[in-house]
Amino acid sequence: MSKPNIVLGVTGSIAAYKAADLTSQLAKAGCEVHVVMTADALKFITPLAFKTLSRHPVVTDLYDEEEGWKPTHIQLADEADLLLIAPATANNLAKLAHGLADDALTCIALALNPKAKTLIAPAMNGKMWLHAATQQNVATLKARGAEFIGPEEGMLSCGYEGVGRLWPAEQIAERALKLLAARKR
Repeated sequence: MSKPNIVLGVTGSIAAYKAADLTSQLAKAGCEVHVVMTADALKFITPLAFKTLSRHPVVTDLYDEEEGWKPTHIQLADEADLLLIAPATANNLAKLAHGLADDALTCIALALNPKAKTLIAPAMNGKMWLHAATQQNVATLKARGAEFIGPEEGMLSCGYEGVGRLWPAEQIAERALKLLAARKR
């Protein structure tokens, strides 16, 4: 039986560094992890950590092509069992909710294999999370079948305390693995 195939989207949040630990945990659990980083994520962490931990090339641009004739973003979308976005920013949630496809991650989300699950772990300033626009985008994505984990409360990188922290990596990994296990039944 083949290993579960996860596309891990990493967006531009200070919590992006926690996605490296998430990648490691999922790979150790026997998953194929294909990391897709947005341009903003590259401001916080480099692809090298993800490439090393996942043992796969990291997609950082819509036009990254490894080999073969099929566009990388379409191949990843076709083969995914789970699209996991951690951390997910308010900007990314808005793009997903409105069907924008201006980078590799949002193109993968639009072209995603209909049998694949979507799990989103938000991380952002608490006021951004609680804003009516963000909450409407979350409701839209939930109505389309996306599942959310977090955010949690605590000290935020912006200096505020409140809701907006990325859920702990081990709990995100645990939820991802449960979604994959449920898919097999």
